[in-house]
Amino acid sequence: MPMDKPREMEGLRRKEVAVCPTDDDTIAPRVKKPHKQSLDYIWRTGVAGGLAGCAAKTVVAPLDRVKILFQASNPQFAKYTGSWFGVGTAMKDIYREDGTRGLFRGHSATLLRIFPYAAIKFLAYEQIRAVVIHSPEHETPFRRLISGSMAGVTSVFFTYPLEVIRVRLAFETKRDSRSSLSSICKRIFNEVPPPRSTVHSSSPAIVNVATHAVGTIKSQYGLSNFYRGFSATIMGMLPYAGMSFLTHDTAGDVLRHKSISKYTTLPKPSNSPINKPPPLRSWAELFAGGIAGLVSQTSAYPLEVMRRRMQVGGAVGDGHRLRVRETARLIFRERGTQGFFVGLTIGYVKVVPMVAVSFYVYERGKTWLGI
Repeated sequence: MPMDKPREMEGLRRKEVAVCPTDDDTIAPRVKKPHKQSLDYIWRTGVAGGLAGCAAKTVVAPLDRVKILFQASNPQFAKYTGSWFGVGTAMKDIYREDGTRGLFRGHSATLLRIFPYAAIKFLAYEQIRAVVIHSPEHETPFRRLISGSMAGVTSVFFTYPLEVIRVRLAFETKRDSRSSLSSICKRIFNEVPPPRSTVHSSSPAIVNVATHAVGTIKSQYGLSNFYRGFSATIMGMLPYAGMSFLTHDTAGDVLRHKSISKYTTLPKPSNSPINKPPPLRSWAELFAGGIAGLVSQTSAYPLEVMRRRMQVGGAVGDGHRLRVRETARLIFRERGTQGFFVGLTIGYVKVVPMVAVSFYVYERGKTWLGI
């Protein structure tokens, strides 16, 4: 009998070793925390972001066409600016002239640009956020703002030429002068090469770096023509993307507050990572995205107007490249301070649903893809 006792004790220890690791999983199955630098996480984030961007842009494509015509002061549509009636009349004129295809002119180029743009933007945000915000203790508004701004600059740098092509396609209104995608590219490429731009020391450091990178492109080949308005875009993207992500994340925190969470959140999916908060209900997610669009659009709109004028610089006037200060003086001379906010009303109508749909599809896409 004494000899059997040690054997029984050893058997119990073996059972404890065998049972203990599975006890936690029996009570609450573990979902591994995704490694954000892994290839699996990267491609899933990119796909979710790209689909979100395409869905959002498709929803507001007709309004986007009219807004570009207003911002760039297209002579045929300048008389319609400044009122809701003008927006409706402009859309009716486009529809009467070209039908539904006219309202979506340039949309194919938009989708070609927006998928990689949105994919890079959301992917860059997740990656930069993981570096800047190490833990919940580092979750501050400033760090969220910086993460969003850097993500926006990164995505713009890689996709800006497609944006210039899209704006040119949308800017054309005369049926007899319609251009194909290839002819637009050739025209932009062969426009008079502008002189190498200089970056003022007073510009933000990130603008200096990004603009210098673009300046290394050989202008004699015409490639720099695809970066018209790039400096204004970078300066506009800093507040736009930063405020967009900051506002969305902050609104999500408010809507997930324990006092109202039972009305605003859904049960956490079984495949959701352990550190991820519960998803918002559809109306709450759309609301958070809409508020983000409203705030970000207001903060960056004057620079967006300047960017549009610089992008179509080769299609109007003498064709030379407009600089930031020159563009600002031109807009102010034409319409005063109000000129920097031309089309802001339609901008709200476009951006609020666009950003709402974008964040909604992205967050749902992440849930579907298990990240």
